[in-house]
This record gives sequence, structure tokens and C-alpha cells, in this order.
Amino acid sequence: MGLKDSSGHTNSATARGGERESVFRLRRRPNARVLIIGGGINGVGTFRDLALQGVDVALVERGDYCQGASGASSHMIHGGIRYLENGEFRLVRESVVERNRLLRIAPHYVKPLQTTIPIFSTFSGVLAAPLRFLTHKQQGKPKERGAFLIKLGLSLYDSFSRDGGSVPRHQFRTRQKALAELPMLHPGVKYTATYFDASVHNPERLTLDVLQDGEKAGGRASNYLSLMSVSSNADGSSTAVLRDQLTGEEFGFTADVIVNTTGAWVDLTNQAMGAPTTFMGGTKGSHIVLDHPGLLAACDGREIFFEHTDGRIVLIYPMGDRVLVGTTDVDADMSEDAICTDGEIDYFFDLIGHVFPDIAVNRGQIVYTFSGVRPLPRHDATQPGFVSRDYRIERRGPEAGPQEGGAVVLSLVGGKWTTFRALAEHLADDVLAELGTERKISTAKLAIGGGSGFPDSDAGIQKWIKAHMTPTRDADRAAGLLTRYGTRAEEVISYLDAGHDSLLRSTRELSVRELKFMAAHEQIGHLVDVLIRRTSLAFRGLVTGELLNELAEALAEPLGWDAARVAAEINHAQEVLKRYHGVEVHSLVA
Repeated sequence: MGLKDSSGHTNSATARGGERESVFRLRRRPNARVLIIGGGINGVGTFRDLALQGVDVALVERGDYCQGASGASSHMIHGGIRYLENGEFRLVRESVVERNRLLRIAPHYVKPLQTTIPIFSTFSGVLAAPLRFLTHKQQGKPKERGAFLIKLGLSLYDSFSRDGGSVPRHQFRTRQKALAELPMLHPGVKYTATYFDASVHNPERLTLDVLQDGEKAGGRASNYLSLMSVSSNADGSSTAVLRDQLTGEEFGFTADVIVNTTGAWVDLTNQAMGAPTTFMGGTKGSHIVLDHPGLLAACDGREIFFEHTDGRIVLIYPMGDRVLVGTTDVDADMSEDAICTDGEIDYFFDLIGHVFPDIAVNRGQIVYTFSGVRPLPRHDATQPGFVSRDYRIERRGPEAGPQEGGAVVLSLVGGKWTTFRALAEHLADDVLAELGTERKISTAKLAIGGGSGFPDSDAGIQKWIKAHMTPTRDADRAAGLLTRYGTRAEEVISYLDAGHDSLLRSTRELSVRELKFMAAHEQIGHLVDVLIRRTSLAFRGLVTGELLNELAEALAEPLGWDAARVAAEINHAQEVLKRYHGVEVHSLVA
């Protein structure tokens, strides 16, 4: 569901009569067999799967796609080694299978990630581990897991991860070899353990790719469209009242099955539908992004993944020329905005010192912060770190209370990035069962968006870049397009070459015509969507006042913004960046 947006702006991208194209397609035919509420990765994945089965499916999201927890992840596609301690063996097995699968079907965004665990003891935690495993509670002061426990866990992890031998086994290093590889590590390290997982460098664009696959298969979707209420119909359907968040206009939309994939907001969404639930108990996770060449070099291209002295799992790893540090795990208050606090920043600095004691960090090196609420199940007295990361699907039939005679409602409780495809398949199968329809196609081997035909080697990538260079498009620009869109860059380049184009003055990563392409094909509702979710400019700390002004001016014509709207969008972007991401940008407009 994402950030609250009460700006009350007028229309976004204009279509017929000034109405957004995405909303127009829903209003023109205000019904579908299935209505999905929530445009995070799990909702979008289910949308794609159902559309590929030929199901008439629609999806609405009250903010922008991937704006909530899906966009506030640790950018990891991982097998979940830490879940072994919780006894979640099914989830670990599914996670490693899906990790390996995403490396194949989404290679444009999902990349192998070498991961190293620094270990400071041999047998620490051995006595406490069985009790933690059985009770899911921490007894007394947390103890760091020693080499024995980590070796045991990684050996089990290897048994899940082999996938025909394509994933290397873990390796242990003694102190001398560990410090030779990573000389900035704490000199008290006794061992390191190294294994492979994967990262997703742009989760927002991967979500958009999955969505566009669903739209190409016949599904309809719109962002900035919120659910207000639901009423039951005698024919077994329900009619949802939807509100356009950009115009305030409302209309009814009828469906036979409603799927609630609003993450941590599942209970609030069910309440809006007239049937309150108490399924959720999310925890907040925060991250910071640093521009710190010394820390970047110390990581040596790998993620540093370890347990801090308080028993929480944390990570430090490079993303391009920035370093991502996370994450916290505290119970969330859904009445408050999820933001990274000063206390959490202090915590991150402390953990960096725990691993790299000779590397100094300060707040001036932070270029971006973000925080989200994990869609975890209600967990009462269970400590956040022990709450299950698995998912379940709750069904509410037409026989239940105020929904009598209405649509079946399926609510997703839980779910994580790595398993979104498998989860979507499971949820789609449940929907198909409700509709009395069978699956036509599996998504297990189906490439996602720009992952289709993506070069499988560095040499192949360089060949692609060279083939798409022109006198006005150098290697860096061609590489940037491939990174942003995968092989869908072919479609973008065709659009760019069909008219006059020029790079922006404030960044060489975008052009005027590429922004027109985004406006026409990527459902931009606000200026900030481009900064955070259509590009990584905000994440890398590259937003300036000049960039805000130039982007807003370039988007004004294709999105139908007048001078007042342009000014409002600049102010809105400044507010969102400062409030939610700790980034203060001064506009050049008085």
C-alpha cells in the first residue's frame, strides 16, 4: 500500500479526456473475475500468474507499485540461512530453489552475491541454540553463534542449495587467511565462512517488469487507486468502491474473487471491506546507504553478513559505488510512519565498528535511508527475530458475516521477496480453484520481462552495448539502458530513436524522450516515482534541486501538468525525500 499521499493533486498521465489510461481501462469495463488489492511484489506476482492463465484479473494499488515493504527490502534474494534456527526447513528449501530460479529467469536484476560471515568464537551459542530452536525465544543475554553452529548451519544449507552443483559450497577460512582476504576486518576474528546468495539491485524495476508481463497477458492494473469499501451482490460477486488518489474521483468495480495482498496493511484492508481481522504483526526494518569509499573497499565486492552482539542479524554490502547497511527488526506501530530513526543509525554505526573497527563513519556519509514494515503474522510474545517468515493464505467465504452472498476473499499473511514467484503460483492456484479453472502455464522457467534473452556473460553484455551505440549514444548511456530495462531496452531505444532526444543537463543517466517513454508506459503518478522507483537516483544520493526542476519540466507536457502542478510536484518530492529518506534537497525555484 505504501506511503500516505494526501497531496490532492490533479491528474497524472493524461489519456482520454484527461483521465489516466490505467484508470480509464478499469472504468470502461468496471468488472473482472479477480480483483487484487495491493501492488507489492506478491500482489504483482499473483497478477502476472493469473493473467498468464487467461484469467480476467485487475490489480489496484493505493500508492505506487513497490512503494511499501517491497521497496524497503534489503535488496537480497536469499535462501534464508537464519530460518534454519526457527526450524523453517520448508521455507529454506523453497527459498534456495527460488533464488537459483530467479538467477536464471531474471538475470537482468538478480545477480550472484558472495557472502562472508565473520566469526569470533568456536563454540559460542552451542548450549543455547537447542533451546532457541525449541522455544523461539532468547534466554538471557544473546550470544554470538560460533564456528561450530555456523558450520553446521551452512552444511545443511548446502544440502538445500546444490541445484545440480551450480551453487558453490561454503568455505571456511582461518584467521590468517581471513585477514589476508579482508584486511580491514576486526583483528579478533577467528574464522570467516563464505557462501553464495543473490541480490536484486533494483527491486522496484523488477516489480514493474512482473507487472508489465501481466498487462501484456491481458491483465489491467492501476496505481494510485485505493479501496474504500466493499458491498456484496446476490450473484456471488462483490463491488468495491475505488478512489483515484490523484483526482479524488470514485467508481465501483465488481469481482467474483478478491485477493488481499496489502502486506502489513492486510487487517486494515479487511476492515475497509467490512470484515476486520487480526492476522498481522509486522516488524520494522530500516537501512542506510553510505557514500564511503573506504567501507566499499573493505567489503571487497561481497556482502558481510553476521550476528551483532544483541543477537540480531545484520548486513553490510556494496551496491555499485554505495554501501547498504541494515537491518533492524523491531515491532512496528502501524499508526506511525516507518522511518529510519537516529537510534537505528547509531546502531548501524556501532555494528560497522564491530566488524571494521578502523573504519570511521559519520552521518555526513549517509546519502539515503529507508524503512518498511515486514508483512509478518501476529506473533504476540514471540520475539521479532523468531517470527516465521513463511506465509499462509486465509480464506473468507461468502457464508461469513457481512460478506454473505458476496465474493470469496483471500488474504495473504506473510511472504518474502525471494519466494514471490512460488507464492504467487500458490495463491493463483487457490484462486483458480475458486473459479473452477485449471492452470495453463507454469511460470517456473518463464523469463521475466527484460530477463528474456539477457546476455549470459560479460562478453555478451559488452557485445550488446556495442551493438546499441550510436554517434549520440555512448557506451555508458547504452549500458545504463540495459541495466535499467534489461532487454526491454530494445523497445525503449526504438522509442528514443523515433524522435529528437537530448540528455538532461543535471544527469547523463536520463533523457527528455526517455522520460516521455516512462510517462507513456510506466504509470508515473508523481515526480518522486521517477526518483525512487523508476530510477535509483535517490537511492544513490544523486538528487539535486536542478534535477528536480528539470525532471518536473520534462514530465509536464506528457503528463499534462500546468505550472502550479509542476511546483506542487517539486514540493511533494522534497517532502517525501526529507520525511521518509533523510534527504534534504533545496529547490532552485523561489
